[in-house]
Amino acid sequence: MAKSINSIYTIHFGLVCLSSLLFSASYNMLIPELPAYLSSMGGGEHKGLIIALFTLTAGISRPFSGRLTDKLGRVPVMAVGSVVCFICGFLYPVLSTVSGFLFLRLLHGFSTGFKPTATAAYVADIVPKERWGEALGMHGICFSTGMAIGPAIGSAIRMSHSLNTLFYTSSFFALMSIAILMNMRETLKSRERFNLGMFKISRKDIIAVEVLPAAIVTLLSYMSYGAILTLIPDWSHHLGIANKGLFFMVFTIASLIIRFVAGKVSDRYGRLVVIKVGLVLLVLALVLVAYAHTVTGLMLGAALYGVSQGILSPALNAWTIDMSQPNHRGKAIATMYISLEAGIGLGAWVAGWYYQDVISQVPYIIYATAGITVIALAYMFLRREPVKKVEAVENEVLA
Repeated sequence: MAKSINSIYTIHFGLVCLSSLLFSASYNMLIPELPAYLSSMGGGEHKGLIIALFTLTAGISRPFSGRLTDKLGRVPVMAVGSVVCFICGFLYPVLSTVSGFLFLRLLHGFSTGFKPTATAAYVADIVPKERWGEALGMHGICFSTGMAIGPAIGSAIRMSHSLNTLFYTSSFFALMSIAILMNMRETLKSRERFNLGMFKISRKDIIAVEVLPAAIVTLLSYMSYGAILTLIPDWSHHLGIANKGLFFMVFTIASLIIRFVAGKVSDRYGRLVVIKVGLVLLVLALVLVAYAHTVTGLMLGAALYGVSQGILSPALNAWTIDMSQPNHRGKAIATMYISLEAGIGLGAWVAGWYYQDVISQVPYIIYATAGITVIALAYMFLRREPVKKVEAVENEVLA
């Protein structure tokens, strides 16, 4: 597909952004209500698994989604993610036991294992390289909008209607995402016919070693997000906030606003500088969230957390694509997302295991994730940027 140097804002870019917004809202609207729902079924001790199981299957599916993205096409792989969300919304009211619920969290995780991988590759296909940061930042605005309105809509529906209505609404949002994808043009030029051999994964298909630096930073910085997703609904209730999605709405709106400029800044000044700034702000945000024992303090922490993630996310995505090989872009993006899901899942599991419904433990867990983020920041300052092969060859020729 031809790329326009003058503008990234084409109809195809708009469609993929709208589809991502609806997809993000679909599964995020459930998150604030799931901890209490699991407790009502007698599974309160398994709260950490709500996010951990979701991210487990998302991570496991990444090598497959990356391979399929590079061989079958971007649009079909995006569609798989939305279809999974659509199906799961109808199954939650049916599988209403603890074991059934946990199985569904495993199944639901396949949605984010497929759609974001193919979406990032699609955006990179239709946008000039020098504007990847800006484009991924703008796409992130749409995804973040879904993250913002999803929890708020979910909690509002739960407060005025039933949980089943919430689950069916989630499916409806996914259905609208699917409808948009049906009108999108494929960007992969050398597509292959689907065959079962595409699911045959070797070790070299799992990890793109060239993007490991971005993957390491992603893993360490997103452990805090897993803890936040697991603990903040209960912590919000403890502080007297009726709508458990309020933290996520504030955090996502702040993330959305900063993305208007964060992607462009990383294009202009470089990914590494922007990532370091994002990590510093993330540490400060986590300390503030842990220290806050008032509604105002928690909302300030949510806003700063959103700013830090809004800076980090497009820069890490663009850095990953910068280091990737064009014909293995899907695998590179999948590698970054494997790390993301591993970080979220590990953070959620450890947080839930240590928490055990003892509310006084929450600040200590958040402080611990701030310490892990400091490790990511130290890695960024201590690592040495390798000389690119192309630059080495050019220097040899000039010599």
